[in-house]
Amino acid sequence: MKTIGFIGTGNMGSALARAAAASGRGDRLLLANRSPEKAQLLARELGGEAVDNRTAAREADYLFLGGKPHLLDGMLDGIRDVLLERQTRVVIVSMAAGWDLFRLNAALCGLPVVRIMPNIPAAVGAGIVLLTASEKVRVEEKEELKRILAASGLVSELEEPLLDAANGVTGCGPAFAALFIEALADGAVACGLPRAQAYRYAALMLKGSAELLLQSGDHPGVLKDRVCSPAGSTIQGVRKLEQSGFRAAVTDAVIATYEKKF
Repeated sequence: MKTIGFIGTGNMGSALARAAAASGRGDRLLLANRSPEKAQLLARELGGEAVDNRTAAREADYLFLGGKPHLLDGMLDGIRDVLLERQTRVVIVSMAAGWDLFRLNAALCGLPVVRIMPNIPAAVGAGIVLLTASEKVRVEEKEELKRILAASGLVSELEEPLLDAANGVTGCGPAFAALFIEALADGAVACGLPRAQAYRYAALMLKGSAELLLQSGDHPGVLKDRVCSPAGSTIQGVRKLEQSGFRAAVTDAVIATYEKKF
């Protein structure tokens, strides 16, 4: 049994802390946050301990860093000496976008570090957590980390060059999906459907379509063709989307997330 620590309990930090608590892999859960009250509330919910950053850095076997990318330098400055003075092993798990392993290794003086990119559906156990690790991380430590995060959804290990490309789909994709749901609902509202029903139907349609693709293993084009009857209404909607550059716009959105520099 391990001590699992989180520095930063915002949306993603708290979602992964809940997954860690549900995993049963830790005998202690340490929670630190810039707003101590937030850490205390989450600690009461999960049966953890609200601590400061340095305590989490000193005592955690797996230390999750949930700070915003532009704040991570300052966070590390405040705990680096504690980490380097430790006599016991620690695996540091960063979820800061834009901080690749090279940068993390330099900032953490070669300590074992894992980079993860979770997405917001992890909050309901339906997320995707992308993972890549430095050479200092042992195979058994990666496997244990996957077990700690399993309750958040799919945990998928990738080599780093692919992680940022995948994150444009998994990490940024929920925002794109939400825009699509909102646009679908707006169209239905324009045709007379009450908004609450429009949002619910659009969200369930997207969920069901995704599940159908996952279970069937079919190419997405196969599902599209099955719905597009000859001389039907769906093919006319597809025609309008194509006229507006729908697929090109989505592709460009993913590429833009990949090209973003921090």
